Amino acid sequence: MASGAGPEESPALRAGAEAMVRGDLREALRIFDAAVLTERGDYALCALVDAACVTDQLGEHAEAVARFREALARMPDHAPRMRPVALINLSQALQHLGDLDGAQDAMERARAELAAPDAPVDLRFAGLVSATALALHRQQWSRAIELANESLSAAEHYAPAQAGHPLMNLAAAHFETGRWELAEDFAGQALAAFSAAGDSSGVAETTQNLAIMHSRSGRFDEAERLLLAAQKYFDETGVAYRAGIGWKIMGFIAEQRTDLNLAETRYRQALAHFEESGAVIDATDVRTRSAMVAFAAHRYADGERALADARATYAGHGLGLHCAQLDHWHAGLLEPLLEADPALLHRAVDLAVPAALALDAVRYELPDGPQRETWSRRIADPALRVAFRYAYLAGDAHLIADLIETSCVGTTLDIGRIAATPAQAPHLNLLEPMAAPPPPTAAIADALHLGSALAAVAAGAGLPVAPPPYVAVAPDGHLALAAWIAAAEQRYGRRLRDERVVRS
Repeated sequence: MASGAGPEESPALRAGAEAMVRGDLREALRIFDAAVLTERGDYALCALVDAACVTDQLGEHAEAVARFREALARMPDHAPRMRPVALINLSQALQHLGDLDGAQDAMERARAELAAPDAPVDLRFAGLVSATALALHRQQWSRAIELANESLSAAEHYAPAQAGHPLMNLAAAHFETGRWELAEDFAGQALAAFSAAGDSSGVAETTQNLAIMHSRSGRFDEAERLLLAAQKYFDETGVAYRAGIGWKIMGFIAEQRTDLNLAETRYRQALAHFEESGAVIDATDVRTRSAMVAFAAHRYADGERALADARATYAGHGLGLHCAQLDHWHAGLLEPLLEADPALLHRAVDLAVPAALALDAVRYELPDGPQRETWSRRIADPALRVAFRYAYLAGDAHLIADLIETSCVGTTLDIGRIAATPAQAPHLNLLEPMAAPPPPTAAIADALHLGSALAAVAAGAGLPVAPPPYVAVAPDGHLALAAWIAAAEQRYGRRLRDERVVRS
């Protein structure tokens, strides 16, 4: 929020802030909109930024972006508090719309503003929280954990009442990498922090997030209890975006209970809320779930259309892992149809193998052994099993052999990451891509190449590992899965292999 900038406090801006604290977002928006017209100078600009913040919280993300941009256009060149506040919140609104490149650009501009000598140091926390959210959207899990820990430390100094936000971000990042118990512990800490701060909106959002975790781990009764409590708050306060999330999760629970009619109803309710607020990625997620329901109800054409639309949206927003996960699901949905239409088998193989390779490669990006193990067990291994199964059903012995060779190649320690002394990051300089470590010498690389058993030891110890190499397979020396790897890298926009080549 931008309220309160100036030597004297504005009663109108204070009243709007108080309405927000008690969860009355519509009243807060009314007050700020009125203040835009009645206040003068910086206070009018503060009111416009605050109105944009509330608009975004209400789920009207496109309107919020327009308001932030209007405020930025009207600001003087030197606005050490208002400009970074507007840019940070603009980044968050663009994330909701799925414009991750635009969100990154806004965060870079905010970082440049906060590098000025007279920039308010307390805004460092808000910048870190927004940067963490962006990393989560981009599925950069290790970076998100790093940023969340940094923002938790910043909260202790600048915003102790806001500690629930980095705690919830830590919960989200750990949950997505399979560390579910740790994630629930962080979510519980976030809930306690918001409760202690009297933040009813934070309590409701965290309750809903915890319900999502329960639903994804199959604890539907616990999830429903939490969802109903949070849904009451969001319906009463008119927060369309969060209400849409609630309907989506209730639809998912109904789908898992095979109540397909109720699931479709809930998904339609969720989709209406997301489309109203312009939440493109969330709307796409709902369409993906609706496709699953359509397949289960034997409406295959409807399901195929929904999946195609969802994949096009994910690809258009650069979400390669979303595309890989969707292709994995799509491949699994085709198996019951193979008996009636054997021609689908080729398509199933084409979906399953590149998706499995992309999902498997993610574990090499994770920072420690436990995260790699849980990612493999819960995400990569199921995808690889589907790839193996379709290769078997297709009778493709060459593909099966190559999958086996690449699965058994082992892992290489990343010497650069072991030996390097962690550099002290400059203030807020956390959005630059990480530099690649220097490659080890050939002799060291050969000496530290591990077989499958020792690779598991390295992973369990938390040793950093390098991306997997290509495998040259005897007797002809062909590179295993070379065409599939190239297809996956092109399809998902991610590097899957190191340039090294090892022999099987």
